[in-house]
Amino acid sequence: MSVKKLGLIVNPVAGLGGRVGLKGSDGPEVWKKALSMGAVPESPKRAVRALDLLVDLRNDLELITYPGEMGEEEARACGFSPRVIGTIHRGATTPADTERAASDMAAQGVELILFAGGDGTARDVYRAVGRGIPVLGIPSGVKIHSGAFAASPIHAGEVARLFLTNRTSVPLREAEVMDIDEQAFRHNSLSARLYGYLCVPFQREHLQGSKAGSSRGERVSFDEIASEVIGGMLPEHLYIIGPGTTTRAITDKLGLSGTLLGVDAVLNRNPAGTDLNERQLLELLDRRPGRIVVSVIGGQGFILGRGNQQISPRVIRKAGVKNILVVAAEDKLLALGDKPLRVDTGDPVLDAELSGYLPVIVGLNRRRVCAVSA
Repeated sequence: MSVKKLGLIVNPVAGLGGRVGLKGSDGPEVWKKALSMGAVPESPKRAVRALDLLVDLRNDLELITYPGEMGEEEARACGFSPRVIGTIHRGATTPADTERAASDMAAQGVELILFAGGDGTARDVYRAVGRGIPVLGIPSGVKIHSGAFAASPIHAGEVARLFLTNRTSVPLREAEVMDIDEQAFRHNSLSARLYGYLCVPFQREHLQGSKAGSSRGERVSFDEIASEVIGGMLPEHLYIIGPGTTTRAITDKLGLSGTLLGVDAVLNRNPAGTDLNERQLLELLDRRPGRIVVSVIGGQGFILGRGNQQISPRVIRKAGVKNILVVAAEDKLLALGDKPLRVDTGDPVLDAELSGYLPVIVGLNRRRVCAVSA
């Protein structure tokens, strides 16, 4: 096999705001606040997981990346000897650095740019290269509405490997680059915008797809789903309610002021906390048994690991993997076709435990058994 050129970009602050409940990481003020709250960078280790799938191709790959925390460190951690280009200010990288990196790599003639980040990073890559070069996202952000991402770091590595070793077998398609207004998001308002399209190697089972909103038909069943969950609530059990319109119907029916885009908690049908982060959830679970209620992201099928990172592996293990309730309108499940529900918690061992089959609450006294996959 001839030597292939692979570009690697890591946004070192992507995903920082997730577990601490900041709903994003755009801007230095936000990621500095996240770090002060104890947030740990997620994108470096997720980039390493993807690169691990390419390690045995090292002799046939020229890996081109940016210095230090933008890719060099992750490449070397996997045993690559990358060609490092460009310059950065360590600890103060910006969207302009991502744009410059993507542009420089395109000029170097890379076959593929692999980038670790979220929707903001995808937007920066798009601004630099448009649809002129194949790219693929390693999902590492808090909000991932765009279709340019693999379903997980492992899936990203698998797609990149297949594309680089047998390009003719992997078609290219245009994938939406979507991003939301983080300021509005933090105030419980979701405002998404289409920025353009990136060219992505297409492997349907490995890509996550773009997020789809709720239809009118789906919304009709929310009241039934809420009644089913509330009717089964156990006394003295903490119910952790994940974000989304389906789960919001539960707090609405209880007459509580829940957050549409945050994580809330209910105890004995009364509020136990709103817009909670990982630490606060763990503290609440110290005092009582818990159950986790999450919904399905339309078009993607994710139940954990997208937009609800506050419900972290530590929170899930403390509540118990058997104490997760998944709710979804039946129309949303049918729209997924043969695609499984997805989990991407950042803990591969936990993701494996969560995989298999589970019943999804779709209405009053109604369940639908669905496959779950990492």
